[in-house]
Amino acid sequence: MKTHLPKIDIDARKWHVIDADGAVLGRLAAQVANILRGKNKPVFTPHMDAGDFVVVINAEKVKVTGKKETAKEFMTYSGWKGGEKYKTVAQVRASQPEKLIHHAVKGMVPKNRLGRVLLTKLKVYKGATHPHSAQQPAAQPAAN
Repeated sequence: MKTHLPKIDIDARKWHVIDADGAVLGRLAAQVANILRGKNKPVFTPHMDAGDFVVVINAEKVKVTGKKETAKEFMTYSGWKGGEKYKTVAQVRASQPEKLIHHAVKGMVPKNRLGRVLLTKLKVYKGATHPHSAQQPAAQPAAN
């Protein structure tokens, strides 16, 4: 018996716009990761890229629950001794709010070549405008 593999039409990929204004970070990231992987489609196959493009706007208005705004820290390491740097969610939101959503989604996609390809289809923007209007993206409600 042979395994049926669906044909994934690369040209038929859709574009989705999700407004992060007031959305909880983890729930938003899970929703975005599912669209990127194609889990919302009947042709989903775990080892194939069947997902769509996602544009997230208003990244600076995403919410975190509890004490995460001040207690959760992101660490970067330069490779040198003592080269660890820590930033809280509030500091990251002030300087690069796009990184909050990108980092959360990155943790929810596969940790392999497929995951790196999926992340290229994620576009995160600080304000309410984005340069992808030519692709005619469909608005998606953010997960609460």
